[in-house]
Amino acid sequence: MTDTTEATDEEGSPFESPEALRSPQPLMAMMRNAAPVVSLERHGQDVTLVAKHDDVLTVLRNPDVFSSGSDAVQIGQIRPLIPLQIDPPEHAKYRKLIDPLFAPKRIALLEKPVRLLVRQLIDAVVDKGSTNFHSTIAEPLPSTVFLELLGLPVSRVDEFIVLKDGIIRPEGDTPEELLAAVNATGAKIYAVLEEVVDARIQNRGDDFISGFLDSEVDGDTLTREDVIDICYLFFLAGLDTVTASLDCLVAFLAQHPDHRQQLIDDPSLLPSAIEEMLRWETPVTGVARIAREDTELSGCPIAKGTPIAPLLLSANTDERFWDDADTIDFNREINKHLTFGGGVHRCMGSHLARMELRVALEEWHARVPNYRVADGVELEYSASLRQVENLELVW
Repeated sequence: MTDTTEATDEEGSPFESPEALRSPQPLMAMMRNAAPVVSLERHGQDVTLVAKHDDVLTVLRNPDVFSSGSDAVQIGQIRPLIPLQIDPPEHAKYRKLIDPLFAPKRIALLEKPVRLLVRQLIDAVVDKGSTNFHSTIAEPLPSTVFLELLGLPVSRVDEFIVLKDGIIRPEGDTPEELLAAVNATGAKIYAVLEEVVDARIQNRGDDFISGFLDSEVDGDTLTREDVIDICYLFFLAGLDTVTASLDCLVAFLAQHPDHRQQLIDDPSLLPSAIEEMLRWETPVTGVARIAREDTELSGCPIAKGTPIAPLLLSANTDERFWDDADTIDFNREINKHLTFGGGVHRCMGSHLARMELRVALEEWHARVPNYRVADGVELEYSASLRQVENLELVW
């Protein structure tokens, strides 16, 4: 039996080095082979990282043992966020309500306005010959789409992005400062959502919030607090994950002209190419769970109450599961990556994300087929959610 290995994540750690953030796959391989279950001290708390594909899948598929409850991660919430922090069996009734909103047929109806928005964003930069793709395309696109879906005022998009970053990338030097910053930002987000939900209670609109207010779960309508808790989760996910994904995919293509040329020569490859780049880049590197009982993974004991972080990026590049794991193959026939998670808590917005990524890359390559990272720019990837704020491109 292998004991759980201990590590720290202080400044200078390989986990947070610029090179590891840019190209984390070698570090993931090292972990799988040397310490597939490792205890990492992060912001004053011990978190157990899980690296092997089979172990990651075990965590994701067993919520009774590895819970996604509100004590798994603190993101400013005052109640469990619906449905992410609700475990079975209660989880199922909320998914039955929300999943139809993100069904493929429903998402297909959004493609035309999304395509129009992408074209407008590209129009603003295409003649300049250069742009920061993150700030001009990757950030405003999904943020605008999601705010419109929720019925939040798009005119406040910059304010909302700052609030989102205050949760996902808080500022502070100590665990106490970080938690205080997250909670303070969370209170501001709740205030915004409460204002909008209360307005929709008085006057319905053509948006998700109005739909939630009129929906039923097992014969019961959602409470005001239920709707706010759903929207809080949507607010964070909708304003960040697609941005990080688009950053990663475009950064990859900007640095790999041969792969980009494949898409220019054969645009029909794009859907499978997106899946392969999502596998390799895995913008959301891991998720949060907490052990509800004493258990073990890969022979390593895990005590009840232990925070768990199954590493999706490591699972997606595990040579034990994938053929040619380190080869980026746009023609890969079977691609069961875990970028959108797995099990009952699998990302409900995956169809929307795929559509936005496909439309954005279709339109971008139609107007700007040849691009590269600007000279002198060394891309900087953030941790956990692999955003690239300095994605300076030239063409």
